Amino acid sequence: MNSSQKMLWNLYAAAVGAATTMVTAKALESAWKLTTGDEPPLPTDPQVPLRHALIWTVASALGIGLAQVIVNRFAANQWVKLTGTPAPSAKRTHVTI
Repeated sequence: MNSSQKMLWNLYAAAVGAATTMVTAKALESAWKLTTGDEPPLPTDPQVPLRHALIWTVASALGIGLAQVIVNRFAANQWVKLTGTPAPSAKRTHVTI
């Protein structure tokens, strides 16, 4: 794989990752508002109960992490369809035990 393909993949993956994070964060904020009726808490605010700060932190981390895994897998599959080569970050490591 040449360096221009790697650069193109890095740009593509960065754009997809940023868009995924922004959309997922907005969706999580909306889900929090719908569920609790309140704005999402700021985890670093000492006035926010620790329980709420922890729940928000775990929910947002899981939501964004899962969304990025799914979208990155989709992006890697699309790369293979378009170029016929594995995405640079999708190289497999084979371990023999």
